[in-house]
Amino acid sequence: MDRQPRLEGETVLLRPLAVADREALYAVASDPALWALHPMHDRWQRPVFDAMFDDALAHHGALAILERATARIIGSSQYRPSAKVPDAIEIGWTFLARNHWGGTTNREVKRLMLTHLFRHAGSAVFRIGADNLRSRRAMEKIGGQIMPLTENIAYPDGRTFAHVFYAIDRAGFADGPLSAS
Repeated sequence: MDRQPRLEGETVLLRPLAVADREALYAVASDPALWALHPMHDRWQRPVFDAMFDDALAHHGALAILERATARIIGSSQYRPSAKVPDAIEIGWTFLARNHWGGTTNREVKRLMLTHLFRHAGSAVFRIGADNLRSRRAMEKIGGQIMPLTENIAYPDGRTFAHVFYAIDRAGFADGPLSAS
């Protein structure tokens, strides 16, 4: 599966994340409110962001999310092989500028990514901090089903956080809330 495709929707464009995107993406990520519920709530700080950005590039599955009307970067997401669910692709590490919260942007991004993924794989998984209620609600709104799987992840600062997993399979996607988008 091409984990860095170019995907076009009505209001967003997803394309491979590039080294040259660092400053524009940091302009989005530098908002502390973006990370308030995330287990690693300090990703707005430059050194932490830079480590996350470098990790995204190293895994060769990162996408820049651009607003089509302005061609401005408004966030990022990634595809990675799932370490916990065999034969599944994980979609995650997604963040969007706050002016794109609560509307249709996340739904459109996930619809584009899942449509691409289901040409190559049968299921997508999403790993979310157990206490990140905003992301969990967003996952449920797009049809994600909670899995009986959890994972405790140690972050670079030494703290450990519980994560839960959601799944969307090809059949659930075809019949789910994103199919009508």
